Amino acid sequence: MTSNSKARMEPAKYYVIGLMSGTSLDGLDMAYCEFIHKQDQWHFKLKAAETKRYNTQWRKRLAEAHLLPGEALQLLDNEFGVFIGKACNDFIKKNRIKTIHFIASHGHTIFHQPKKRFTFQLGNGCAIHNTTTLPVVNDFRSLDVLKGGEGAPLVPIGDQILFSQFDVCLNIGGIANLSKMEKGKRIAFDICYANMGLNYLATKINKEFDRDGRETSKGNINNEVLNQLRKQYARLGSSKPSLGREGFEKHIQPIIDIESVSVQDRLRTFTESISEEIAALIPDKSKGLKLLATGGGALNAFLVDTLEKKLAGKAAVVVPDTLTVNYKEAIVFALLGILRVRNEINVLKSVTGASSDSCAGVMIGFYKN
Repeated sequence: MTSNSKARMEPAKYYVIGLMSGTSLDGLDMAYCEFIHKQDQWHFKLKAAETKRYNTQWRKRLAEAHLLPGEALQLLDNEFGVFIGKACNDFIKKNRIKTIHFIASHGHTIFHQPKKRFTFQLGNGCAIHNTTTLPVVNDFRSLDVLKGGEGAPLVPIGDQILFSQFDVCLNIGGIANLSKMEKGKRIAFDICYANMGLNYLATKINKEFDRDGRETSKGNINNEVLNQLRKQYARLGSSKPSLGREGFEKHIQPIIDIESVSVQDRLRTFTESISEEIAALIPDKSKGLKLLATGGGALNAFLVDTLEKKLAGKAAVVVPDTLTVNYKEAIVFALLGILRVRNEINVLKSVTGASSDSCAGVMIGFYKN
């Protein structure tokens, strides 16, 4: 079969549910998307979206999963896969979705240690497939890590394909990262811990998160804590490794666990740190850049205002509609799944540092008629 005849047999449109569970432990993001590939361009529509919030029990199980012995972790992997599958079934029924080609699931990162060449995202793809009876693509990171890459970030190829009108694409999730074109190649890297730290501090005042930075706005910057955060990020230097839970617990949490400083002051200081680290990566000579800000942090009005002040004259911060802000990662994982099914590159070595580009992801339940 020639590549042209194969292309003609493929659906003109792809209908995919993209799934993302982030380090901030907010919930499972589900995005039902329509993708059209026309004249070498990808176009998408977000048809339906919802976040399945984690209850206290699931947040605790996910937060402590890295402490489990092997057998218990395998059991949780299956159970979380069933949880994801049931959430998808409810989502499909609620939105009366009729056409779905497959589900593309990121899972929930439990271990991410690229130097040891392994990464693990909870949420067994076979369990998702068995629960929904739909084909599934998952495990998008492992191949890149085995090739010596960081396995992250993965969203930049989506930035390149779907949001190329922006000079910089910034995601403020549990971890803040950005992507941009440089010398004709897409580059991207993690910048700093963001909502992971803000939400951690918010729990100390019995809140899941600090809505609009209201508690943060009551605080003052603590220069001692801020300088410690600066020193910690400076140690990362220009290597820009991918960041994970392990690094947060080891290096950041001890800094912000200082009980002699009020939670509001620690929130304000951590927000200042996030803004500083992001702004430092936009060259001073820059003028009039368009920066797309998405992820939960883009809905934090105080954080965005703080960032805008630091970027004044260099870049305009564009916060899109709320659905795009909240579900951009899920949308992009739907795209990554499509590229995998089409046997096209979906992970860029220029972003991750791997030995080669990859067409990554494990395909489950793609039966031939």
